[in-house]
Amino acid sequence: MSQQITETVPAAQSTEHQPARRGPRFTLNGGVLWPLQALFGFFFAGSGFGKVLLYDDALYATAPQAVAWYAAVPQALIVFIGVVEVLGGIGLILPAMTRVQPRLTPLAAAGLTLTMILAAGFHIMRGEFALVPANILLGGVSAVIAAGRWRLRPIAAGPLTTSRALWSLAILVAMIVLVFAPTWYTMTNVQF
Repeated sequence: MSQQITETVPAAQSTEHQPARRGPRFTLNGGVLWPLQALFGFFFAGSGFGKVLLYDDALYATAPQAVAWYAAVPQALIVFIGVVEVLGGIGLILPAMTRVQPRLTPLAAAGLTLTMILAAGFHIMRGEFALVPANILLGGVSAVIAAGRWRLRPIAAGPLTTSRALWSLAILVAMIVLVFAPTWYTMTNVQF
């Protein structure tokens, strides 16, 4: 009886080449979380800024004509909700981008999730059921970002580099030009 000696080559050392993957790779980090953070960061910052502008008594007096539930909420609470949304929107992007205190990103997302849960409860109590799906969507996406950045794909803290600082400045400028300025212009120059 003869024994055959076979040599096994680990897959990593195999002489056969596997075809290289071509094209963009879809990942949780770059394909899901970053686009969600950017899109919803801009959305929440813009939505919140509109509420912050209601600190002006004249704007607050006319606001219920555009958004009915504003009449049921004190002015100070609307402005507070606006501040929370602006800070949350910025928090979805900048701490992760700069890597300065990146743990603030999942906390911002969790805070926005809680805000949307409370908003859904408020609208249910008022019988405004048509507004609840938007709260569920916004809260759900915020929860995905919170879970993704907390456990699944956290971002490690790092030094603030010139490149990261410039990108963050570009994001803030884009937010001002694309979100804050149009919101301010619309609310101060358009009659509801």
